[in-house]
Amino acid sequence: MRESSTESVRVVAEVARESRARLLAILASRERDLHAAEDALADAFAQALETWPVEGVPTSPVAWLLTASRRRLIDGLRRSGSERARLERLARTIENEVASNLEIEMWPDERLKLLFIAAHPAVEASARAPLMLQLVFGLDAATIASAFLASPSAMSGRLVRAKNRIRELGISFDVPESEELPSRLRSVLDTIYAVFGTAWEPADGTEVRWTELRDEAIRLGRLLVELLPGRPEAEGLLALMLHCEARRPARRDSQGRFVPLDEQDVALWDLDLIEEAERRLASAARHRLPGRFQLEAAIQSAHAARRFGRGVDWADIALFYDELLRIEPTIAAATARAAVIARIEGPEAGLAALERLPESAIKDYQPFWATRAELSRSAGLRREAEAAYDRAIGLSDDPGVRAHLLGRRARIVD
Repeated sequence: MRESSTESVRVVAEVARESRARLLAILASRERDLHAAEDALADAFAQALETWPVEGVPTSPVAWLLTASRRRLIDGLRRSGSERARLERLARTIENEVASNLEIEMWPDERLKLLFIAAHPAVEASARAPLMLQLVFGLDAATIASAFLASPSAMSGRLVRAKNRIRELGISFDVPESEELPSRLRSVLDTIYAVFGTAWEPADGTEVRWTELRDEAIRLGRLLVELLPGRPEAEGLLALMLHCEARRPARRDSQGRFVPLDEQDVALWDLDLIEEAERRLASAARHRLPGRFQLEAAIQSAHAARRFGRGVDWADIALFYDELLRIEPTIAAATARAAVIARIEGPEAGLAALERLPESAIKDYQPFWATRAELSRSAGLRREAEAAYDRAIGLSDDPGVRAHLLGRRARIVD
């Protein structure tokens, strides 16, 4: 391949990684057709791969792609030969020009706007967040599946069905009115948290893409609180992400091995982020409308007490998990609660709580087996601990987590 071709491919890949979501947000919010915008942008990237090696990389690759995408959309209308399509295009152009200044005030960020556009009530609830992760953040089906504890094939099917339904119903993705925002908020919150969680998992945390995604999730969380003041779950989500991010410097040792929360050096925790998280959580609590994200943030807040020289109140954490399981039961919360029960009542009580979880849910859930291994070891159940460690190690994609678990297992043998 010629050097110019190599450079062109590199630039296309870089723009796709850094600007695809923003370009899609601009196109979809203006054209009000999410699927058509996605197709037009894909065509523009394909055109860039053909054109740039010959004509050279343009001065502004992003502007070039935006122009090419808009031309594709216009060509699609022209090919339809529909008078109605032409009239709709004209009306849309006029409407966009009139509304643009108003939208700038209400929507300071194109990506956040697209999240609310894509959280359309006609899309199946279970598919909204995955669809937004793919369209708005450019994540692939396998990565999205991991975030939602689903198989890649199942997630691919869910995304295909959602897109087919959009086509079948002819859903027009208009910018929602202000009164529609609260009903779409939960899907947007779920998506932002899934982005943060997906970027949280990679082993070293230094890869540019994952760092940018974590920063983007927190940035969107802050914007969301400004856009919809007085929404406690939005503040709860922001508090949760800030608490988690505050502990990132202590989460790995110098060799990149995972460090459990109770073994982390609290001096490495970011005090500024913790204090901001505490302010956000206190503000949310004043509404007395507890929800999932506030409860999860409250759990993290209880752990953060160590940064201020106080002990962890495990009884409070158990109560938070009880309430969390009441309003939104998940295998993750149930597994974490079992570990907390073990802290309060002993490892045997924690193991009993784990035994009550359905086998279908825990079969491939790595945190369950890691927790079971730790509790079995604490209870003196050597054989059971070894088997659980082996299962947890086999389910771990993270080299640092595997190294940590192998070290814990070796202590049993010794």
